[in-house]
Amino acid sequence: MKVEEIREILNAEVLAGEDMMDLEVFSVCASDLMSDIMSYVKKQTILLTGLTNAHAIRTADMLDVNAIVFVGNKIPMPEIIDMAKERNIIILSTKYTMYEACGKLYSLGLPGCVRNS
Repeated sequence: MKVEEIREILNAEVLAGEDMMDLEVFSVCASDLMSDIMSYVKKQTILLTGLTNAHAIRTADMLDVNAIVFVGNKIPMPEIIDMAKERNIIILSTKYTMYEACGKLYSLGLPGCVRNS
């Protein structure tokens, strides 16, 4: 599924990466605990989180996650958005809760990540 499709499904606002919306993702990982993200994330995964600080951006960068959706209408501070832009990470924000956003994406065929063995 392309990030643009995810943006439409979640009625999300694009905060960074407008020119990369054709990026293809194959799974979703959702958590506010970045240590959990490190156990689950695969390549071409989109991260859903309510954590709007630099730790989310650094974790995504380290794991080659190219897109983050901030749930619950959360908008990171401008310096966090700038950090994402510097690292070519797409940033979206949706009004949906993490539960609702995951449900919408799962119901349309985007699977969740499984724990790395």
